[in-house]
Amino acid sequence: MNFREEFKLLLRARYPLIYIPTYEEERVEAAIREEATNQGNRPVYTWDFVDGYQGNPNDAGFGRRNPLQALEFIEKLPASAPAVLILRDYHRFLDDVAIARKLRNLARLLKSQPKNVVLLSPRIAIPDDLTEVLTVVEFPLPAAAEIKTEVERLLQSTGNSLSGKVLDDLVLSCQGLSMERIRRVLAKAIATHGELQPEDVDLVLEEKRQTIRQTQILDFYPATEQISDIGGLDNLKDWLIRRGGSFTEKARQYGLPHPRGLMLVGIQGTGKSLTAKAIAHHWHLPLLRLDVGRLFGGLVGESESRTRQMIQVAEALAPCILWIDEIDKAFAGVGSKGDAGTASRVFGTFINWLAEKSSPVFVVATANDIQALPPEMLRKGRFDEIFFVGLPTQEERKAIYDVHLSRLRPHNLKSYDIDRLAYETPDFSGAEIEQTLIEAMHIGFSQNRDFATDDILEAASQIIPLARTAVEQIQQLQEWAAAGRARLASKHSPLSDRLRRTP
Repeated sequence: MNFREEFKLLLRARYPLIYIPTYEEERVEAAIREEATNQGNRPVYTWDFVDGYQGNPNDAGFGRRNPLQALEFIEKLPASAPAVLILRDYHRFLDDVAIARKLRNLARLLKSQPKNVVLLSPRIAIPDDLTEVLTVVEFPLPAAAEIKTEVERLLQSTGNSLSGKVLDDLVLSCQGLSMERIRRVLAKAIATHGELQPEDVDLVLEEKRQTIRQTQILDFYPATEQISDIGGLDNLKDWLIRRGGSFTEKARQYGLPHPRGLMLVGIQGTGKSLTAKAIAHHWHLPLLRLDVGRLFGGLVGESESRTRQMIQVAEALAPCILWIDEIDKAFAGVGSKGDAGTASRVFGTFINWLAEKSSPVFVVATANDIQALPPEMLRKGRFDEIFFVGLPTQEERKAIYDVHLSRLRPHNLKSYDIDRLAYETPDFSGAEIEQTLIEAMHIGFSQNRDFATDDILEAASQIIPLARTAVEQIQQLQEWAAAGRARLASKHSPLSDRLRRTP
């Protein structure tokens, strides 16, 4: 059910108090007025703290700087007269005891009257004593059809046109922005060269990055890493390559559903984050990085509001990759935290979205301590697959050395004994191998020469890998994977051999 259908239903059902969280005040008011007109041409009154009521010359300015008087105005209207009353930024006054009591009184009074009060706010901030009387309705960002209409209107006003492919690319690039931002960036493009051009897609993408930065929840992450930059993990790479075309229209016609997501579990420094970046690059999709810690705010209701905002932005940018790094740190021990249940509510909203989402948002979550996650997170239906990324085998260490040295010394690659390096660094993760190369480069640079195989081995001898300092933790993780609870990312590993021997 879209916004207009839901709002129409609430008007007909005489829901007295409706709360709409949105930054798009102008757009949502236009939608409300249109629906009010369709519902028997109902008059619409708007109130804000500075100017009071507008919409009726007889009451212009009534309730100015007096939010309680704004509610009293509703009682002045004839009981049988239909009306829709819009109160802007009214969330700021809901903690006042008089306002809260008045709203609860109005909720009872308006059940028998054809009136609806709409509270507009940029975020959800509802006190506990008003949760039963306020009905929250989500107002989505503009859809592709709405954006296309606006772009075509601008094209018509400037007297120029774009080819179908360029127009579609421009519309796609605008998804995830508010209508106000879309108008602003397109006006900027027109002011720059007098018309809309194919190159303006880059302008829109920069505006999108700015918008996502301002949410302070998601980061628009540049993805330049390729699948070939991952050493080893052949099972995982095969799985990803097989799904490379799953977001195309051809896949929809074939009957394939959108891929849901992937959980990467394993030891730190084994390439989980690198894989998330490589997926976005290989599938040619934007990469959004979520720091789950940013979802939690200090105000009541703020955390839930941020979670919904994150979901709304991610779905508006779809198809895209949503990368959640170290998800185990955010949701470890959910339900036992002394935060009045905030973490549990955020977790519940998030996993329900994972299970029910139909939008092409591919979620890549990484975790180091899988046992810290609630079991609901691992249930089938949240993710398409859970992969265990263990320590690289000797062959995989050779591949990792080859990837790094091909990048660092492509002209001198054959001078390094990669077989010996892989043999001499057992239990080293990919990140630790990279650190040995950095340390070897410091050795060579300090002596005014290029670094050699012996420098890498000397550097490796000075590094104590995590596999030796956190033996018990890693052993537990490997036993968890060996029990068949996750698919192995590597084709040839001690764990895969162990699983094949298991009857």
